[in-house]
Amino acid sequence: MKLRWWLDARTLGLRTRLLISFALLGVLTATLVAGAVYYKASNVILQKAQDTAVTSLTDRLAKLFPLRDLPPSQDRLDQIAGTLSNRLDSAVVVYRGEKSAGSLDPDMFPAELRQAVTSGQVVWQRMWFRGEPVVVVGTELLIGAPNGPAHASGLEVYLVHSLSAEQNSISQIQLTAFSYGVLALVFAVLLALLAARSVLRPVRELDEAARRLGDADLTTRLAVRGSDELARVAETFNNTADALERLVAELRRMEADARRFVADVSHELRTPLAAMTAVTDVLDEEAPQLPGDAGKAARQVSQETHNLTRLVNDLIEISRFDSGGAALVLDTVDVAAAIAATLRSRGWSDQVRTELPPRVFARLDPRRLDVMVANLVGNALRHGAPPISVRLGANADCVEILVEDHGPGLDPAVLPKVFDRFYKADTARTRSEGSGLGLAISWENARLHRDAAGREGSLVAGNREGGGAVFTLRLPREAHPGGK
Repeated sequence: MKLRWWLDARTLGLRTRLLISFALLGVLTATLVAGAVYYKASNVILQKAQDTAVTSLTDRLAKLFPLRDLPPSQDRLDQIAGTLSNRLDSAVVVYRGEKSAGSLDPDMFPAELRQAVTSGQVVWQRMWFRGEPVVVVGTELLIGAPNGPAHASGLEVYLVHSLSAEQNSISQIQLTAFSYGVLALVFAVLLALLAARSVLRPVRELDEAARRLGDADLTTRLAVRGSDELARVAETFNNTADALERLVAELRRMEADARRFVADVSHELRTPLAAMTAVTDVLDEEAPQLPGDAGKAARQVSQETHNLTRLVNDLIEISRFDSGGAALVLDTVDVAAAIAATLRSRGWSDQVRTELPPRVFARLDPRRLDVMVANLVGNALRHGAPPISVRLGANADCVEILVEDHGPGLDPAVLPKVFDRFYKADTARTRSEGSGLGLAISWENARLHRDAAGREGSLVAGNREGGGAVFTLRLPREAHPGGK
């Protein structure tokens, strides 16, 4: 589980994971091979030393036959021990509780070993004795009868053969195995670096190309090298980029045609609408004198003409944003006075609560400020519930206008789409007083106001804690005349 986390793509890069994988493979392989060699070699060395010690003891004991002076004296015990001892071997001889002179004490040997010796066996055991590795060989001397089988003499012989030389050889093997393991690790890392260079270069190129393609550089292509899997990935990327470029070009063409169509139709409608508006003005004056259904029809025609005029004007405004033709006409504005004038001109002053501190000045486009405030307040009056409030705040960089209502508020699913063109939260409401473009136009007008550093204005929709919708409009106090 920990290894899987360590190799997780979310925590380590591909190069690092490749290096770690090769290093682990090299170390694991070197460890297994070196471990197997070390285990086998150490066992062979120790087994050979053990067999040599047993054979040596047996050969030396053969020279002691026949034993005639039983029970042996202390001198005889010392003589036998001396005969069996040399530079690497130390011997002790025990006869019924008596032992030969020297530093070896039979009680230092394992009880199981001594018990096996007294039962007539030749036994050996590797152990650490006085801080060094040794093999202890023990046996009991036998006395051969002239005309019968040999029988036990009661003499126990223990030979302690030093394995220091063999241990040094094993340590040398261990050091050699470790050295080869380090070399294997270095070799694995070098292989990983070479693999990373050959494999990751096309991956980096693919990553860079994907970034450029994501940044709308649709001409991005990859160089196809060879015919391996990475080459096929590059071909697939190029084919995808070709298809995407064609699709985007077609969509842009269709979008441009649609925008041009809307703009052309909107401008063509202005002339007949101007004539219709003049006629509806006359109808508005005559409607009170017209009887029954005729007066009602005249008022309805007048209202629908005004709605159509507003829709056409909104479409023309949207087409200016789409074509990049929208520009600011800046002036120093008393924001509080401008908001009050917007409410007063539309007859909303009595329906809206205001908190408008005086002497809040900003360099804005007065017409666009009027459109934004009118759209936000009109939206609150149509879809919210009283009381409707407009509050003005300001700091050194921007002015902030909050429009709040106490209605049901905006559904969370509606919030991301509230500034979309022609979007209506209630799909069953096919007809409404608005064009469906008011909030979209206000959002575009807010972004059109930019300061000298390029920071845009903003319009954000949300909900009040106590219920109701709140729209927050922020505009820089010093808008840049360049607009977008």
